Amino acid sequence: MITDRQEAKTQPLQQIKPNRKITGISAILLPYTDDGAIDWDGFRAHVARTSDAGITPAVNMDTGYVNLLTDDERLAVLKHTQETLGGRNFVAGAFVGDQPGDAWNPGAVLQAAAQIQQHGGTPVIFQSYGLTSRADIAGAYAEIGREVPQFIAFELGKMFAPFGQIYSLETYAEMLDVPQCLGAKHSSLSRQLEWERLELRDSRRPDFKVFTGNDLAIDMVMYGSDYLLGLSTFAPDLFARRDAMWAAGDPGFYELNDILQYLGFLAFRPPVPAYKHSAAQFLKLRGWLKSDQIHRNATRRPDSDVEILRDIVGRLS
Repeated sequence: MITDRQEAKTQPLQQIKPNRKITGISAILLPYTDDGAIDWDGFRAHVARTSDAGITPAVNMDTGYVNLLTDDERLAVLKHTQETLGGRNFVAGAFVGDQPGDAWNPGAVLQAAAQIQQHGGTPVIFQSYGLTSRADIAGAYAEIGREVPQFIAFELGKMFAPFGQIYSLETYAEMLDVPQCLGAKHSSLSRQLEWERLELRDSRRPDFKVFTGNDLAIDMVMYGSDYLLGLSTFAPDLFARRDAMWAAGDPGFYELNDILQYLGFLAFRPPVPAYKHSAAQFLKLRGWLKSDQIHRNATRRPDSDVEILRDIVGRLS
């Protein structure tokens, strides 16, 4: 027999929230040509395609190889994005490349954030060794807020990057008290941890956005999460359609979400960082990229994945 206490533990902390307007942000893949150069035409087209679908583009994120790019390449990404969008909204990763043992470098973070703002974007504050080694992590975000009027924070699991850290719930609560922090991307791949954040958000600061980064549970939007996903770069048009279905109470949401989640399970299997190659393969199959090449230092998928992805393209079309 299941006791009341046992049953309570099996229930999600959040109830489903129907007919909610979902805020979607999509991490844009930075494509490459067969000769290893950045495919700027393909990049600009995908930024425009994403924005046209009603989803906010996110550039210089993990999906865009932010930690593998040079400073000049990250700057070029911002310039191309600004020119493509012509004043429409976008967000961008404020990344500082440091080493284990390095101290927190607020000047470098603020410089990266200022560069994004100068190009019309909202900074997403990437974690770094210096940030995650601090005893007072929330204090670092408060320090950023004194100079940056609007930004998004980021929790990144170590399966994505070695400098990542999933914060304690106490630290997360302190982040909610930083008014300049509009929300935070949560990439633990744990439903339980995200439900806890949603419950805290709802009770403490309802306007704060919990952006799910759980590409293995994209239905977290049903419980009140918004999203900043890498998976959505595979099909921003279909994510936008799915989101509109949820807002309208259209049961077609579930079937479309199931197929997109099937794609997520394939693309985000270990080694997780190789999802970027899956994205390039998928976008080429859709006719949106000329090549499925990726950054020379990025992790690759086997060519045998292409036929599986081709089947998923067929299901989605």
